[in-house]
Amino acid sequence: MRLHVGCAMWTHRAWQARLLAHPLPAEERLRHYAGWCDAVEGNTTFYATPARETVASWARQTDPDFRFVVKLPKVVTHDRRLTDVTEPMRAFLDAIEPLGPRAHALWVQLPGSFAPTDVPTLARFLRRLPAAHRSAVEVRHPGFFTDTRAARSLEAVLAEVGAEWVPFDTTAFFASPPTSDAERDAWTKKPRTPLRTAALTDRPIVRYLGRDDPARTVDGWRRWLDVVAGWLREGRSPTVFIHTPDNADAPTLARRFHDEVRDRVPELEPLPRPIPVEPTTLF
Repeated sequence: MRLHVGCAMWTHRAWQARLLAHPLPAEERLRHYAGWCDAVEGNTTFYATPARETVASWARQTDPDFRFVVKLPKVVTHDRRLTDVTEPMRAFLDAIEPLGPRAHALWVQLPGSFAPTDVPTLARFLRRLPAAHRSAVEVRHPGFFTDTRAARSLEAVLAEVGAEWVPFDTTAFFASPPTSDAERDAWTKKPRTPLRTAALTDRPIVRYLGRDDPARTVDGWRRWLDVVAGWLREGRSPTVFIHTPDNADAPTLARRFHDEVRDRVPELEPLPRPIPVEPTTLF
């Protein structure tokens, strides 16, 4: 029984010498992060398809059961809106091939302008993806959340190919005005979508955005503890990503979320032990 947890990145200045050893060469940073969390959002692939050799380094630094949820390139999802994307998709799939089983899902994050009327385009795109890869789709257009028929249409398309609908829960974040520079920045950029807690597959994926105050972040995820515990009892294997606007404590918060779910489901496998920030000594 596995619950994977992670963050939006595997390196962050606020973690250096506090959560992760510092300095670390690039080829060691992911390995140290993987001592804290066993999943990560592949956000960097949105901006550029990485070199295959770079991806091979990611694989070397992680165990085979580590989960990458790799975001499709912006040129595919936003610029070309899933149309005429054979070449960039071929390059992307070739680049991530070294991840092997670590490539948990292809994350299709769609722009807010991608509306329910565009679902046929999504359907055609998903049907062309290799069966070897799972897909996870994140939509942001309000119509998918307010129109029951639109939601059912999307769910039907996803069910056809065994794809998951990824909720990005920002309800706790938008519950009260921002109080820090990082929160004010996120306030203008993050989507305001209604809460969704339904899973379509045996491997649901959740993105949760809290606040820079850890106590408020923890308070806001309470509903997810029961949801995720329920999924585990049903035999599902979820992945949950914990975000805050500044992400300063994201790894410790992700581990706390895992611990709190484990309090409800004691048979849940524990997370790995973090690599010590400082070398251990005898005295």
